Amino acid sequence: MTTLATRPTRSARGANVATWAVQAVVGFMFVSAGLMKLSGDAVMVDLFTEIGAGQWLRFFVGACEVAGGVALVIPRLCGLAAAALGALMVGAIVTNVAIIDENPALPLVYLAVLAVITWRRRDRLTLRR
Repeated sequence: MTTLATRPTRSARGANVATWAVQAVVGFMFVSAGLMKLSGDAVMVDLFTEIGAGQWLRFFVGACEVAGGVALVIPRLCGLAAAALGALMVGAIVTNVAIIDENPALPLVYLAVLAVITWRRRDRLTLRR
């Protein structure tokens, strides 16, 4: 028999559903951005040329974005994926500010959203179960 103490409240269920919806949207955005990098989109090639680290970084970041975006919708991996993508966004912020002199607003927004997802999925930050 389920007791009130173990049954999720209506607001908790709503917050969980909302978090999954945000994860799906953010995951789609990361997969899309990663595929642009991996496909050799001219804008991405030019951007990573401007960064100056070589095109290997474009492939690495693109692969991380695709893997992280997919993992955001996998229940066992979503917490780790949000944390890892957050770390990637920290790198993007530093790159925008220190190397290419761009506005870091977009990666800051992604970092904030990923921080909320990481906090909401903190019980899934390990692969044990």
